[in-house]
Amino acid sequence: MSETRIDRRFKALKADGRAAFVTYVMAGDPNFETALEIVKGLPGAGADIIELGLPFTDPMADGPAIQQAGLRALASGTTLKKTLKLVSEFRTGDDETPIVLMGYYNPIYSYGVDQFLIDAKAAGVDGLIVVDLPSEEDTELCLPARDAGLNFIRLATPTTDDKRLPKVLANSSGFLYYVSIAGTTGAAAPKPSDVAQALTRIRKTTDLPIAVGFGLRTGEQAAEIAKIADGAVVGTALVEQVALGNSDDDKVKRVLDLAREISAGIRSVNKT
Repeated sequence: MSETRIDRRFKALKADGRAAFVTYVMAGDPNFETALEIVKGLPGAGADIIELGLPFTDPMADGPAIQQAGLRALASGTTLKKTLKLVSEFRTGDDETPIVLMGYYNPIYSYGVDQFLIDAKAAGVDGLIVVDLPSEEDTELCLPARDAGLNFIRLATPTTDDKRLPKVLANSSGFLYYVSIAGTTGAAAPKPSDVAQALTRIRKTTDLPIAVGFGLRTGEQAAEIAKIADGAVVGTALVEQVALGNSDDDKVKRVLDLAREISAGIRSVNKT
């Protein structure tokens, strides 16, 4: 694969001596226009990489907040095609921030893999996280995505043992997403000591940057993870701000204010 925006971003952050702030928000939540304003505002609020959730009716790995965000997005008429339009519109003003689509295989399969990859690449998507496609099914999407120039990012968990890990890493690129707790998104905060032990083991097997997510809610928590990982992923806490907002403008403000707070925590950690 040629170098992607994700590769360039992690390389630049390593040179700067800091971890990446990876944000997750749901496409189309609460509607297309507001979601676009949130995504447009995230780089200025400190986001280094943006994960954009694909709304789906049966999100088995997601906790209540992200499930509800997906339902709000679906109710507003969000489709995979509209999600790609959102990325395209974001790209008119930002050609540097990496965008990763995160979700489940069904919407992509229904869209048609070949056409999806063409359209995703044209829209400006850089990578995919598809949580229900194991490495045994790489021919379904992972290998075609790589051939199309998109990073295919895998998840590793506390239960991914040394026997399974090489299979998880096979054909992975961009970064490895380490799920820091056993459970659904937003269930609990990770223990940095447990994460550090896991990352030490995983780094013996891969040179990929490792971003840690699930359960991070504050700048302080993200800073602790930034000391030991190459990136900290925050999703549920940001998505919750959409539900709490009294108006579309308030929803945007809440998400971006929290992103700034968390970014400040991550940027306070100097890894040089």
